[in-house]
Amino acid sequence: SEMCIRDSLKTAIKKANAAIEANADDKEAVVKEAVKKIDQAANHHLIHKNCAARKKSNLTSKLNKA
Repeated sequence: SEMCIRDSLKTAIKKANAAIEANADDKEAVVKEAVKKIDQAANHHLIHKNCAARKKSNLTSKLNKA
């Protein structure tokens, strides 16, 4: 359902940011999972495609700087 997707999206983004901050070993995998959730939310029209692009961009640039 849509609420489930939205909830898991927020959780995935939080987890990804936490993994990057903590410099976790699996941070790439966690970010990849978050990107998947972002795409899923955009496909269900829960967030705008530009918003999805922005979130993905922010996560990947954070990951690359870490």
